[in-house]
Amino acid sequence: MNIQAEVSLYPLRTDEIGITIESFTGYLKDAGLAVREEAMSTKLAGDVDNVFAALGEAFQHVANDHPVVLVLKASNACPSDSIVEGKKTDVE
Repeated sequence: MNIQAEVSLYPLRTDEIGITIESFTGYLKDAGLAVREEAMSTKLAGDVDNVFAALGEAFQHVANDHPVVLVLKASNACPSDSIVEGKKTDVE
């Protein structure tokens, strides 16, 4: 089953949040997911098992070195092709 997810990672106790966020999103891209970075969140699409496995690994990757909060929304009802094609839809 393909899903779409929206995640927001919040690094804590640091002035350099960009480094942690880039490390997190880079890990997701390396996992082969469709990834679209936006100003306040990152949207992902892919097979449900791959998305959750990659999110878990990416979270652990950054959480080992930094205190972070991860907010996640996931849906099997939203069109995931919009992320792959880089399009905006009314659902997003």
